[in-house]
Amino acid sequence: MRGGALAKVLSIAGSNLRRFLRDRSNYFFVFLFPIGLILIFGLSFGGGGGASIGVSAGGDELSLRFVESLRARPGVTVERYDDPAELRERVERGALAAGVVVSEDLAAALASGERAGLTFLASSSGSGSRYIVTVMTAMSEVSERVRAAAYLTQRTGSTLADALARVEAAARATPTMSVAREWVGESTFGDDIQTFDVSAGSQLVLFVFLTGLTSAASLIQSRQLGVSRRMLGSPTSPVTIVLGEALGRYVVAVFQGVYILLATWLIFGVDWGDPLAALALLAVFAAVAAGAAMLVGSVFKNDQQASGVSIMLGLGLAALGGAMVPLEIFSPAIRNVARFIPHSWAVDGYAVLLRHGGGLVDVLPQLGVLLLFAVALFAVAAWRFRVTLVEG
Repeated sequence: MRGGALAKVLSIAGSNLRRFLRDRSNYFFVFLFPIGLILIFGLSFGGGGGASIGVSAGGDELSLRFVESLRARPGVTVERYDDPAELRERVERGALAAGVVVSEDLAAALASGERAGLTFLASSSGSGSRYIVTVMTAMSEVSERVRAAAYLTQRTGSTLADALARVEAAARATPTMSVAREWVGESTFGDDIQTFDVSAGSQLVLFVFLTGLTSAASLIQSRQLGVSRRMLGSPTSPVTIVLGEALGRYVVAVFQGVYILLATWLIFGVDWGDPLAALALLAVFAAVAAGAAMLVGSVFKNDQQASGVSIMLGLGLAALGGAMVPLEIFSPAIRNVARFIPHSWAVDGYAVLLRHGGGLVDVLPQLGVLLLFAVALFAVAAWRFRVTLVEG
């Protein structure tokens, strides 16, 4: 391709991206909506991950023992707060998974055999309620030793502090019991999965395809406004126009994907694994989305019809391809059907990177299949669009 033709292709593609960014209706669906869905689906399907639990407790010995017992729980980070109101506010805002307010009469209650007073805080819309068992286990560990010390005090007449020290010494001298944990069967989502690892890849696939597909409306608008015909009347070949419009759809899809990659990494701490493999999957799947957009834009003559069909087609394929509900939840028959949908291959590729620590070599099969989808879609779309462009 000569330099002049290449410049025209890039100019057409740049014009498509500028038109896309000038449309303010895209701001919500491109920038805010994907992040919101990743948050919702991440909380629904994500794994345990680490958690920050806030504790508001005094400086007495028993409160400190409770905090240390809670810190010893696996996967838990404890943050101390002096003000219970501040702790409640942090939990309400989602900055903490859960919170615990320890009553001031903890020592007296445990020494007398009464129930220890704790206030557990968790947002009703989050996943913090799962940590109530962790908090109860930590408190049970402390209360059992205090009750043993209280019994010893009654028998020997010693102080509670001395009795507690003797109980602690006896506990250290007692052989510990080890529990071997073994998972039976295969994990649904893989081992040690963070909260948003399951949803990030699937939502990227959903929105890259949906955004690319809905850009077909602007392709039809260019024909309706006569922009394509005027370009054809200039010293511009149909091939140049087809390539420029195809590149425009591709740039829009890649823009959406890169935004989701960066936003989820910065906001949710999603580790996309091998960056080269993640970008390669994005590049090839964006080509699939661009090819589908070109095909829709060349078949329909009305941009309203194209927009409606694009949304229905984008959501339908995403649902069948595992971009809305994890493929692991599907039955074997539905998973076999999903193999005929490009989304499933892209979702599977990102699952290899995010949840199984794979690299570029591990996703070569997914890249190969997606490339075949892209080539097939572009071939049919380019032929159809060129016919539409020439015939008017």
